[in-house]
Amino acid sequence: MTLRQVSVFLENRPGRLALVSRVLGDAGLRIRAASISDTTDFGVLRLILDNPSEGLRALKQAGLMASETEVLGVEIPDKPGGLAGVFDLLREVNIEYMYSFVDQPSRNAIVLFRVEDVDRAVGILETSGVSLVNQDTVSTRPGS
Repeated sequence: MTLRQVSVFLENRPGRLALVSRVLGDAGLRIRAASISDTTDFGVLRLILDNPSEGLRALKQAGLMASETEVLGVEIPDKPGGLAGVFDLLREVNIEYMYSFVDQPSRNAIVLFRVEDVDRAVGILETSGVSLVNQDTVSTRPGS
Protein backbone atom coordinates (compact mmCIF):
# COMPACT_ATOMS: atom_id res chain seq x y z
CA MET A 1 0.00 0.00 0.00
CA THR A 2 2.45 2.62 -1.21
CA LEU A 3 2.89 5.23 -3.92
CA ARG A 4 5.74 5.57 -6.39
CA GLN A 5 7.44 8.96 -6.20
CA VAL A 6 9.63 10.26 -9.01
CA SER A 7 12.62 12.34 -7.87
CA VAL A 8 14.53 14.60 -10.24
CA PHE A 9 18.01 15.96 -9.45
CA LEU A 10 18.22 19.50 -10.84
CA GLU A 11 20.79 22.21 -11.13
CA ASN A 12 19.64 25.31 -9.25
CA ARG A 13 19.33 27.66 -12.21
CA PRO A 14 16.48 29.40 -14.06
CA GLY A 15 14.32 27.29 -16.33
CA ARG A 16 14.96 23.86 -14.83
CA LEU A 17 11.49 23.53 -13.25
CA ALA A 18 9.92 24.74 -16.48
CA LEU A 19 11.83 22.07 -18.39
CA VAL A 20 10.61 19.27 -16.11
CA SER A 21 7.04 20.52 -16.28
CA ARG A 22 7.20 20.78 -20.07
CA VAL A 23 8.65 17.26 -20.47
CA LEU A 24 5.89 15.79 -18.30
CA GLY A 25 3.17 17.85 -19.98
CA ASP A 26 4.36 16.88 -23.45
CA ALA A 27 4.24 13.22 -22.32
CA GLY A 28 0.57 13.72 -21.36
CA LEU A 29 1.22 13.28 -17.62
CA ARG A 30 -0.40 15.02 -14.68
CA ILE A 31 1.47 16.15 -11.57
CA ARG A 32 -0.57 15.23 -8.49
CA ALA A 33 1.85 16.62 -5.89
CA ALA A 34 5.28 18.24 -5.90
CA SER A 35 7.93 19.25 -3.40
CA ILE A 36 11.36 20.72 -3.89
CA SER A 37 14.32 20.97 -1.55
CA ASP A 38 17.48 22.70 -2.57
CA THR A 39 20.99 23.62 -1.70
CA THR A 40 23.00 26.43 -3.25
CA ASP A 41 23.74 24.58 -6.47
CA PHE A 42 21.29 21.68 -6.72
CA GLY A 43 17.78 20.64 -5.78
CA VAL A 44 15.66 17.53 -5.59
CA LEU A 45 12.19 17.79 -7.09
CA ARG A 46 9.85 15.11 -5.75
CA LEU A 47 6.73 14.34 -7.77
CA ILE A 48 3.64 12.18 -7.51
CA LEU A 49 2.46 11.57 -11.06
CA ASP A 50 -0.60 9.87 -12.49
CA ASN A 51 1.77 7.50 -14.33
CA PRO A 52 5.17 7.36 -12.58
CA SER A 53 6.69 4.76 -14.94
CA GLU A 54 5.95 6.89 -17.98
CA GLY A 55 7.16 10.02 -16.16
CA LEU A 56 10.46 8.39 -15.24
CA ARG A 57 10.93 7.25 -18.84
CA ALA A 58 10.14 10.72 -20.27
CA LEU A 59 12.46 12.52 -17.83
CA LYS A 60 15.36 10.17 -18.50
CA GLN A 61 14.77 10.40 -22.24
CA ALA A 62 15.05 14.21 -21.88
CA GLY A 63 18.47 13.75 -20.29
CA LEU A 64 17.38 14.48 -16.71
CA MET A 65 18.66 12.52 -13.71
CA ALA A 66 15.55 10.89 -12.25
CA SER A 67 14.77 7.95 -9.98
CA GLU A 68 11.80 6.26 -8.35
CA THR A 69 11.15 5.86 -4.60
CA GLU A 70 8.42 4.22 -2.54
CA VAL A 71 6.46 6.57 -0.24
CA LEU A 72 3.38 6.24 1.96
CA GLY A 73 0.23 8.22 1.23
CA VAL A 74 -2.07 8.81 4.18
CA GLU A 75 -5.47 10.50 4.02
CA ILE A 76 -5.75 12.93 6.93
CA PRO A 77 -9.26 13.96 8.03
CA ASP A 78 -9.90 17.70 7.68
CA LYS A 79 -10.21 18.40 11.40
CA PRO A 80 -7.99 19.88 14.09
CA GLY A 81 -5.45 17.34 15.31
CA GLY A 82 -5.81 15.05 12.30
CA LEU A 83 -2.11 15.18 11.42
CA ALA A 84 -1.07 15.00 15.07
CA GLY A 85 -2.90 11.67 15.36
CA VAL A 86 -0.86 10.18 12.52
CA PHE A 87 2.40 11.55 13.98
CA ASP A 88 1.48 9.94 17.31
CA LEU A 89 1.03 6.58 15.58
CA LEU A 90 4.35 6.90 13.73
CA ARG A 91 6.39 8.21 16.68
CA GLU A 92 8.57 5.09 16.66
CA VAL A 93 9.19 5.21 12.88
CA ASN A 94 11.84 7.51 11.42
CA ILE A 95 10.15 9.94 8.99
CA GLU A 96 12.76 11.17 6.51
CA TYR A 97 10.55 13.82 4.91
CA MET A 98 6.93 14.58 4.07
CA TYR A 99 4.78 16.83 1.89
CA SER A 100 1.09 17.04 1.14
CA PHE A 101 -1.71 18.02 -1.20
CA VAL A 102 -5.49 18.32 -0.89
CA ASP A 103 -7.55 15.53 -2.40
CA GLN A 104 -10.32 17.16 -4.41
CA PRO A 105 -13.00 14.43 -4.10
CA SER A 106 -12.72 14.02 -0.32
CA ARG A 107 -11.39 17.52 0.54
CA ASN A 108 -9.02 15.79 2.99
CA ALA A 109 -5.26 16.21 2.93
CA ILE A 110 -3.10 13.48 1.46
CA VAL A 111 0.22 13.49 3.30
CA LEU A 112 3.14 11.69 1.69
CA PHE A 113 5.78 10.20 3.96
CA ARG A 114 9.18 8.77 3.14
CA VAL A 115 9.93 6.54 6.10
CA GLU A 116 12.86 4.34 7.05
CA ASP A 117 10.76 1.19 7.56
CA VAL A 118 7.81 1.14 5.13
CA ASP A 119 6.44 -2.26 6.18
CA ARG A 120 6.41 -1.31 9.87
CA ALA A 121 4.72 2.03 9.17
CA VAL A 122 2.07 0.41 6.95
CA GLY A 123 1.37 -2.19 9.64
CA ILE A 124 0.95 0.45 12.35
CA LEU A 125 -1.32 2.62 10.21
CA GLU A 126 -3.47 -0.26 8.93
CA THR A 127 -3.92 -1.68 12.44
CA SER A 128 -5.02 1.76 13.61
CA GLY A 129 -7.59 2.16 10.84
CA VAL A 130 -5.79 5.03 9.08
CA SER A 131 -6.78 5.41 5.42
CA LEU A 132 -3.77 4.71 3.20
CA VAL A 133 -3.72 5.91 -0.39
CA ASN A 134 -2.29 3.71 -3.14
CA GLN A 135 -0.99 4.46 -6.63
CA ASP A 136 -4.22 3.44 -8.35
CA THR A 137 -6.22 5.90 -6.25
CA VAL A 138 -3.94 8.81 -7.17
CA SER A 139 -3.74 7.79 -10.82
CA THR A 140 -7.49 7.50 -11.32
CA ARG A 141 -8.68 10.68 -9.57
CA PRO A 142 -10.79 13.06 -11.68
CA GLY A 143 -8.79 14.59 -14.48
CA SER A 144 -7.05 11.32 -15.34
